[in-house]
Amino acid sequence: MSKLVTAPGSIVAPDELRAIAADGTKLRYALMDLASKISDAIVLGRGDPDLDTPAHVISAVRLAILDGRADVAAPISGLSALREAVANKLRTQNLIPTEPDDVLITDGGQEALYLLMQTLLNPEDEILVPDPRYSSYDEAIHHAGARMVLVPTYPEDNFDLRSTEIEKRITPKTKAILVISPSNPTAAVVGPASVRAVAEIACRHNLVVISDEIYEKLIYSPSVQTSIASLPGMYERTITLGGFSKTYAMTGWRVGYVAAPADFIEMLAAVKASTTGAISTVSQYAALAALTGSQDIVAEYHEIYSRRRSLILGGLGEMGFTYGNPQGAFFVYTNAVSSGIPAFELSYLLLKEAHVLIFPGTAFGEKWVDWLRIAYLQPEDQLALALDRMKGVLGRHR
Repeated sequence: MSKLVTAPGSIVAPDELRAIAADGTKLRYALMDLASKISDAIVLGRGDPDLDTPAHVISAVRLAILDGRADVAAPISGLSALREAVANKLRTQNLIPTEPDDVLITDGGQEALYLLMQTLLNPEDEILVPDPRYSSYDEAIHHAGARMVLVPTYPEDNFDLRSTEIEKRITPKTKAILVISPSNPTAAVVGPASVRAVAEIACRHNLVVISDEIYEKLIYSPSVQTSIASLPGMYERTITLGGFSKTYAMTGWRVGYVAAPADFIEMLAAVKASTTGAISTVSQYAALAALTGSQDIVAEYHEIYSRRRSLILGGLGEMGFTYGNPQGAFFVYTNAVSSGIPAFELSYLLLKEAHVLIFPGTAFGEKWVDWLRIAYLQPEDQLALALDRMKGVLGRHR
């Protein structure tokens, strides 16, 4: 297991792996590919829920296929019933005054992010992005020709946003602020006071806010989620991203959405029409069933993740690791400096010797050399086994 296969017929040694350490996407996929070749690997890398798509969603999709509704192409912006359901959800649950014309259904959250960056940003525009962050933001901003300006966050704040750090980075070229809550990779929730502070800054400097809320249903008490578009004066300057993959364990169905003022949605739809077109109709019926059916399954999933979270935090504490308190999502961003091994090397070591895949912090920002992101998306017995294996490896190398 001394070599890393990143593509069929291509073998990359650890030194070459280090060469891609600054490219978060390449690094993650390289590590995942190596893990796929280890028969008993416990994968705590990707953020794809391991739970089953709800049974009532599957039943609704089966019916849509049998009665022929899934054979009919949807409008570019999405099925009208789904757009109405999303708008209703945002009005009643997030307190965002959304109408169906303010919603675009996308091919997952990743396409939503890409489309809005291409539509919103011009070359030389600047956008403020919290650090650490998921590298898809980097790529979408880069392809728009804009400049990403990193806003540091700190573990002593549980990676919440500091308004002072935002304010000092605003220039005449600043176009937008990206708010990610809960966050990938830190599992931070931007607190209500911080959300209000960002809103005040955005209004004062006439900035757009992009609010990525795809993990919104995975919040652990006492943290609370505040949608910035619900605040006074913010709806007209906020673009909200959401989706179904995390809440309903529907990653493979590829359904996301953008909610924003209708004129911006029209521009997004025009870009979408010339690129990917409407998303799968059958996937949209799945999303409609998820959103309009019983929400009991969401609470069940939340309880499962809560138990896993407690298990992982206990095990990390026993190993002497520290972390920002994970307030949402299904990640722990942990500081592994006590191991005496840089996180990049530790991640590779754990995969090689413990057969446990964990992403190094450098996959989410080049300065996070002492950090690891753990996704607790395995059954509890597998998580316990992973922790035991990790302890064994650390015991041998400390």
